Amino acid sequence: MADKIDPIPESSSESPGAPPPIGRRDFFRSVARVTLGGVGAALVPELRPASALADEGDNGAATQLASQTEHALRWAGADPSDWAHLRGDADHNVVIVGGGQSGLGIAYGLKRKGVGQVEIIDAVEPGQIGVWLPIARMRQLNTPKEFIGPAQTNPALDFRAWYEALHGPEAFAKLERTPRLAWADYLAWFQQVTAPKIRYRTRLLDIEPLQDVLRLHLESDGVTRTETTRKLVLATGYAGAGKINVPALLRALPPQVLSHSATPPPYEALSGKVIGVLGAGASAFDAAATALENGAAEVHLFSRRSFVDYPVPGARTPNTASTTKRGHANVVELLYELPDVVRWRNYMQRQRRVGSVTLDTIQRAVAFKNFNLYLNASWTRVALSGKKVVAEVGGKKHRFDHVIAATGYSVDLAARPELARIVPSIALWRDRYQPEAGEEDPAAGLHPYVGPGFELLARPGVDAGYLRNIHLFNLASRLSFGVPVGDIPSAVDHPRLVNAITRDLFVQTVDVAVHQHFVESSGQEPPDPAPYKAALRQV
Repeated sequence: MADKIDPIPESSSESPGAPPPIGRRDFFRSVARVTLGGVGAALVPELRPASALADEGDNGAATQLASQTEHALRWAGADPSDWAHLRGDADHNVVIVGGGQSGLGIAYGLKRKGVGQVEIIDAVEPGQIGVWLPIARMRQLNTPKEFIGPAQTNPALDFRAWYEALHGPEAFAKLERTPRLAWADYLAWFQQVTAPKIRYRTRLLDIEPLQDVLRLHLESDGVTRTETTRKLVLATGYAGAGKINVPALLRALPPQVLSHSATPPPYEALSGKVIGVLGAGASAFDAAATALENGAAEVHLFSRRSFVDYPVPGARTPNTASTTKRGHANVVELLYELPDVVRWRNYMQRQRRVGSVTLDTIQRAVAFKNFNLYLNASWTRVALSGKKVVAEVGGKKHRFDHVIAATGYSVDLAARPELARIVPSIALWRDRYQPEAGEEDPAAGLHPYVGPGFELLARPGVDAGYLRNIHLFNLASRLSFGVPVGDIPSAVDHPRLVNAITRDLFVQTVDVAVHQHFVESSGQEPPDPAPYKAALRQV
């Protein structure tokens, strides 16, 4: 695979009529420190886009955001004191693997619950956490702009408050959906404001259970070390659930001519070339459009389906309704409570449907005359002829300089090296649920059967109680929770995870011996009656 990621232009427009995105290089160029009495000091960046915030009015917007943030933090009150005191055998209360939108939201939720000694680790460099800069190529997010984000119940710290402070309520009202680069900038600001402890260039290599704690084998800045934690959260997105899905007939191709949409090529290197895209979901159209925008001579996109689904504006079809309602907090946070058979069938129904692509995403690619779309077009043979990839589709041969597989991810915990030690003990859906005849799906059976707090469970007959201290907040929990866990719609489940961790840590702090002492004590020592003595009367 290509080992270089193309830079995203700082001044690129994310949606028609939307303000230019915040420039990441200038985003933290100057930082205002806001001191908030009992709340302590929080870093609030002065947001100054490279091209947009040059006049006094925009400078005023940055000042407005800083003031608004100060009020939000002050009104929320001081963070509760850390009551979850470390035990002698643990270095951390909670370690969160992954500092993207999920890791940030979970860390913030734990802080507001009074859980201290929480650290996020991430393998990447600062500024490259998550998918929105290094991987994603959509202009707008595929989810509604009003979705709940990492700020949860503090609307003054959510995306809308941030965006309106910079651009005004009218600008937010005009947005069709959230611009991708604006979302990336918002998350960077949210990280600065909530100030979680993040250790970069740190990778989880292995998880070793040790009685009541987990020993983590880490590689940090090239040096291996071990640390212990009471709780571990795997907020590792889609890739952390298993592996990228590359169809078998493509696997023999060398990385010079093959990329996956999750490990994108340097798109500028595709200029003048003929590109084949396999897949017809949103990421496939994004990859095709990005290649064309970078000067690709031709792009050919192949779908094995007979049509491309998209939400029709104003239409009230079942497909459109399920798309627009997807992610409503009063629905999504309850999906785990459904019976196993319903959760299984819901997952099967989603897997068998044609994935919906937003209309603007389709139009972005179709606007190019050198974009070509093929339906009912499964690849049957692939070979390398010199430097060209030759694909046989419907009896015809197509030649490409480069192929991009936009074919998603496979859920398979056994493919994750950091889980190798514990995978044999983890309960999978195939261990806990037997589908009815005609509803079998071996791939779905590989999904872990996750508990109500996203905790891993042990296979029947296996003694592995330590698994309850490992919480899986990534795509592998999708079947159990009904949404792509780790994506924006699953933010409504952050409180469920935070509450589960808080509950467990709270119960563990109970000292039974101390409570026995209370029972055996002689009772309460009466204080001096002077404050009420004058009002005392005889019975």
